Amino acid sequence: MSLGLIGIESYEFIVENLARSRSFYVERMDFREVARSSRDLTQHTGEESVVFKAGKIQVQCTTPLNQRSRAAKYLAWHPDGIPVVSFRVKDLNATWKFLEGNHATFLSDPEEVKEGSGSYRHFSIATALGDVAFRFVERKDYVGYAPGFEDVKPADEGNQFSMMAVDHITVNLLSLEPWVSWCADVLGWEQFWEIEFHTEDVRKGSGGSGLKSRVMRDPHSNVKFAANEPQKPNFSASQIAKFVEDHRGPGIQHVAFITPEIIPAVGALKERGIQFLTTPASYYAMLSERFQKVNLSMSTIKEPMDQLQQLGIQVDGGNERYMLQIFMQEGGLLYGDPKAGPFFYEIIQRAGDPGFGYGNFRALFESIERDQVARARLNEGT
Repeated sequence: MSLGLIGIESYEFIVENLARSRSFYVERMDFREVARSSRDLTQHTGEESVVFKAGKIQVQCTTPLNQRSRAAKYLAWHPDGIPVVSFRVKDLNATWKFLEGNHATFLSDPEEVKEGSGSYRHFSIATALGDVAFRFVERKDYVGYAPGFEDVKPADEGNQFSMMAVDHITVNLLSLEPWVSWCADVLGWEQFWEIEFHTEDVRKGSGGSGLKSRVMRDPHSNVKFAANEPQKPNFSASQIAKFVEDHRGPGIQHVAFITPEIIPAVGALKERGIQFLTTPASYYAMLSERFQKVNLSMSTIKEPMDQLQQLGIQVDGGNERYMLQIFMQEGGLLYGDPKAGPFFYEIIQRAGDPGFGYGNFRALFESIERDQVARARLNEGT
């Protein structure tokens, strides 16, 4: 038996400023607004929600309209963040039975809404990730986004950056093992990948910090969640610990979008005002030496290296397969507002390599730490 996952259905992003989110997704990311909460749902929940879509990616942005709402209670403690990830399943009854047998903590009973010949069924469970819940959805000939939402038909349903789907989701917490055990014991997921990294390993006496990361995967749908914890020494100085502090608890650090052509996507996104984490020139100077150790020749990389370096896109892989990735600046720095939070997006292009950038971890880690220094200055100014 298994969860019967088909894939990631959507995720909800609770935000303080819905107009700012609409501008980000529509004007900068070229997503389409495809649904919004109906008047009845808005009055009932005290929240306003808008759904943005690109490819198979669906982001539901929700903002509170009164202080009694669920969204207001979330924002009273956290900055902008993701409290719900929804998964599409084949058979909701089978998913419930599987989770019940694995002692999941249910937050709701199965609910069903019928429209015409279609039906929409769902329920939610608590997770080992603080305030984040997982929702399971079964659709049978149900064409809308969700009950209570009015669908919007955009004139153009494309996305100029060819954002296709969520590649993976990454979470940060102070203790990795409970999350990994929960994923295995309750969800039936398996470990796919792991790494440990500390700057002290390569620069003794630097006073640096590190992390431990594991990726858990649903073996049937290939849904993947990466998870990071801080490493000692200097546990509290790790950027993972800093995320948990700024987010006020464990949570989702970033979501990765997959695209078949990362160079034109990143170039155009930069023109639209999207800021990315920087990659030092020394990173590219060391690529050839690093690739020799993992059986990856420079000639295998089809994309021009000078363009990758100019845009700050990182390269990793092995056994003549590779991937390209880049990370956006976090919301707090993008908007100059700490309430926008430490969440960010990743863009990834895969050329056969299914991994998570083993050789890129140092560059990413240090880039995030540089941005966290900038955020600390921002927080001091508020």
